[in-house]
Amino acid sequence: MLLNKEVGERSMKKAKIVLNKDYTIGKIEENVWGSFIEHMGRAIYTGIYEPEHELSDEQGFRKDVMELVKELDVPLIRYPGGNFVSGYDWKDGIGPKEKRKHIADLAWRQIESNEVGLHEFYDWSKKVNSNVMQTVNLGTGTPKEAGEMVEYCNFKEGTYWSDLRAKNGKKEPFNFEYWCLGNEMDGPWQICALTADEYGRKATEAAKIMKWVDPSIKLIAAGSSAPFLPTYPEWDRIILEHLYDHVDYLSLHRYYEYGEDKNLNNFLASFVDLDRFIKTLVSTVNYVKAKKRSNKQVYLSLDEWNVWHTKQDEVAEDRWKIGARRVENNFDFIDSIVLAGLICTIINNADFVKMASLAQLVNVIAPILTEPNGKAIRQTTYYPYKLARYYAKGMALNVSDHVPNIMTKYGKTPLVQSAATYDNETNEVSLFLVNIDTEEDIETTINMQGFNQARIEEFILLDHENKNSKNTFKDDGVVKPRNVKVERKMSDEWTITLPKLSFSTLTFKLENDTKKGV
Repeated sequence: MLLNKEVGERSMKKAKIVLNKDYTIGKIEENVWGSFIEHMGRAIYTGIYEPEHELSDEQGFRKDVMELVKELDVPLIRYPGGNFVSGYDWKDGIGPKEKRKHIADLAWRQIESNEVGLHEFYDWSKKVNSNVMQTVNLGTGTPKEAGEMVEYCNFKEGTYWSDLRAKNGKKEPFNFEYWCLGNEMDGPWQICALTADEYGRKATEAAKIMKWVDPSIKLIAAGSSAPFLPTYPEWDRIILEHLYDHVDYLSLHRYYEYGEDKNLNNFLASFVDLDRFIKTLVSTVNYVKAKKRSNKQVYLSLDEWNVWHTKQDEVAEDRWKIGARRVENNFDFIDSIVLAGLICTIINNADFVKMASLAQLVNVIAPILTEPNGKAIRQTTYYPYKLARYYAKGMALNVSDHVPNIMTKYGKTPLVQSAATYDNETNEVSLFLVNIDTEEDIETTINMQGFNQARIEEFILLDHENKNSKNTFKDDGVVKPRNVKVERKMSDEWTITLPKLSFSTLTFKLENDTKKGV
């Protein structure tokens, strides 16, 4: 790694990054670093909850998993689904555990024991210092039932549902602030999928009732599940024409994998596609806003996003059991680089993406992987997510970049994906750089305008000589970031080398202060 030194005799690709204090995109809301736990696979059972495990607490929650979640400092967790929620009756998960029903979950073809329900998940969320983004069932569920759920969770006292909550052990309300109006109702795979007009009408009536019960809640409309659906983006336009006055966010979901061509460059370029997806829905939101002559701004909630390799036919294994294995990807180093690129795209759309949920948090395509009666480990994707949560704070800066490009299936693709933030409270700039070049390092000049003199306080590098390396239960330290030694001199321009296939996080201090590393 070269820093403020001659690069050497051999020729190297070059890039330039320019940061200007006054060129901002929008505030980084901490809820963009949220996550998601669904009653799917082993996310709950033998994931966060395993009473038989030697490290479980008095409620049956695994303390080793809680520590890894707390290390990520996840601000908001979407729950309980996902496809699961479209067939879920929340009332099955309240009251004495011994009286709860075992249900056949049609979404994931497994048995739901309901041992973990509303009260238990709320308790767990407090233990890991997170808030809950609650989802209501608008598949088999009704607007009336959605309103009753809000009443049970948020109404203080004096009604049937609020008094029942107190009887079940929680006198004070849960006070859930964020509520999703169903999940992926545009998808034919969804239980009781709806047309856009059907969903728009049903969700509008649910929203009215829910906000009559608690006017303080914020609502998220179920937007496009994926851009490959024939209804996209008309679905979003139609539902917003019904819902615009009633909701605060429009959701969007996006997962990335190797295509059928198994082309690595296309996979690494996933961030280009995510940016286009987001911008298309921003345009759709703004079109409806203009059509309605509205002064209100609806924002985006990217409440499912991740890398996902498991094929759908693998979902059918171990049918009809509690805690069946579902889409448990053991991520490799390449996956962590792709995830880092997606993170940069989220930062670069901070003006509209105000919430996001990495899907999911434990076991199901997750940064945390557990072994029943065994260990819990950090996967390779744990680290870019953690770095973003720790360092992407304040205002997102509009990065001016001059970088080499390649052609992928998404068109012209920069070899260096970048994002930057400025935290006025700490006088700190964070710069995130992803080199997706599979063959070469890239010499990169960083120029800071309007910040006066600064110094590089930290340089955290995620790289590996083997792109297919994974963290395993036998060795969970194979892929992890490292601190690069830097010369801490004041300057306004630096030249560094970005190793091929790497994710770099740099922090610049504008005053004499220190910050704890990873």
